[in-house]
Parts: sequence; structure tokens; C-alpha cells
Amino acid sequence: MGKYDKLRQKLLSGASDADIDFSELCQLLKRLGFDERIRGDHHIFTKSGVAEIINLQPKGNKAKVYQVKQVRNLILKYRLGGHDVD
Repeated sequence: MGKYDKLRQKLLSGASDADIDFSELCQLLKRLGFDERIRGDHHIFTKSGVAEIINLQPKGNKAKVYQVKQVRNLILKYRLGGHDVD
């Protein structure tokens, strides 16, 4: 199990939403096929076939809890990832 597969499992478990590293969350989204656009500290992720736009901002070096929940819901809704993340 690779680094980003472990991160995906940690994110999906919901047990430690406050302990997700912001840069790793951004890398996970890129590995899931999202395109990233940066405006200031806003990291905006889009993907064809996904209606929602994800807008992330760091809180220190961690991701904000409510944004981690948004990413989790998106992964579950569109069944993104699996064993093809790494």
C-alpha cells in the first residue's frame, strides 16, 4: 500500500480529519486526476465528470476539517481512487 493509498484510507475513515497535511491532500487530488489552479492561498480543483469544484485553503500546514469532509464526500460520491492512486 503506497503513501497516497494510505492517505486516502485515512481520509475515508474520518478518524483524523484535523490531522491531514494540506500539501498531501492537494497531491492526492492531483493523483485522482483533478486539475489545480492557484489564486493566492486558494487551491481550486476541477475534474471533468465531477460537477463540484473543490476550493482548499491551508490552516498552517494542515487542511481545514470541513474541507477534508468535502473531499471525502466527493471521493465517495464519484467513487474516485482505489488502487490506482499511487
